[in-house]
Amino acid sequence: MKLVVGLGNPGVEYEKTRHNAGRILVSILEKKLEDKKIKFITPDTFMNNSGPAVAKALAGKKALKDLIVIYDDIDLPLGKIKISFNRSSGGHNGLNSIIKALKSQEFLRIRIGTALAAPSGKIKKPKGEKAVLNFLLGDFKKSELETLKKLSKKVGEAVEMIFTESKEKAMSLYN
Repeated sequence: MKLVVGLGNPGVEYEKTRHNAGRILVSILEKKLEDKKIKFITPDTFMNNSGPAVAKALAGKKALKDLIVIYDDIDLPLGKIKISFNRSSGGHNGLNSIIKALKSQEFLRIRIGTALAAPSGKIKKPKGEKAVLNFLLGDFKKSELETLKKLSKKVGEAVEMIFTESKEKAMSLYN
């Protein structure tokens, strides 16, 4: 079984936050991609404790090749994605939890940009830990949610390509 996990926090108060970009996209993809061989989950745990839920849903170490984790990335501008494989968590606590629970980082990730960008394309990232936290736990504006919905088409195509062709082809086309 192929598994696509959307990271975020459960609860109405977090529903539209930037930190829930993964959950939001997986909820959209689940409706768009009606492939019975793909299981979509959004763990009912908080982001930083996602690992045990993902490990429980995964059918052993061999299933790592069929795992895609989708999550927010404040280092990418809103509307951009980055597909990677077998990388560190980059300081993302949700990913840290998954790597620790799986005892491996050999799985695919699709990072969803949440940062604001200047017209020049330069990322406008908040300064300081508190400002970053407030930004991530802040709600997307209506226009930003529309951008995510549009992005779901590209993410859906990438997921399908990863599972039907190869991760390398998806990375070369979508990164």
